[in-house]
Amino acid sequence: MTLLEHIALQVQPGESVAITGPSGSGKSTLLGILAGLDVPSEGEVMLDGAAFSALDEDQRALRRGELCAFVFQSFHLVSDLNVLENVMLPLEIKGVSKPADIARQWLERVGLGHRLKHFPTTLSGGEQQRVALARAFAVAPRLLFADEPTGSLDHANGQRVIELLFDMNREAGTALVLVTHDDQLAARCQRHLRLEEGRLLTPEPA
Repeated sequence: MTLLEHIALQVQPGESVAITGPSGSGKSTLLGILAGLDVPSEGEVMLDGAAFSALDEDQRALRRGELCAFVFQSFHLVSDLNVLENVMLPLEIKGVSKPADIARQWLERVGLGHRLKHFPTTLSGGEQQRVALARAFAVAPRLLFADEPTGSLDHANGQRVIELLFDMNREAGTALVLVTHDDQLAARCQRHLRLEEGRLLTPEPA
């Protein structure tokens, strides 16, 4: 079964690109292939001008860790680490100096400087997603993948996360590839593509 075909997509540094489409259209599959979590059966994914999909799994993971970060609908925080430790974790993996200082700065940036020692289970959904945003941007990624980042949040928390996401996208110059069901959120991006029957289309203006 072919899920995706004739996909041609280029994302420029600092650009924001939204991908929408009906449930089951392959949005998350496409994001996984772009991020090197899966490999295409045909074609090639390039990352920062170099072959990416041709690398083996460990090589892709290393390259992805150097250049990319992720924000998911389900947050993916480590439950037995506190907020500060969750944001420090990828910095420590990368061997960044003074990870606690960097993590603390980003948590202040998302309004959670007062929750550093709290654990994920004590936070609201909106707060957990803001921790996830701080963790993603703390590693200074060149490219951020976001998969339904507001899908599990109420409207007020969703709006706050959206504003933070785009503010930090602009300030950090990080390219953003965003998968969402929300056309209003997609409209905030510089480009909006729609996935239908495995093909990417540019929606007609409203």
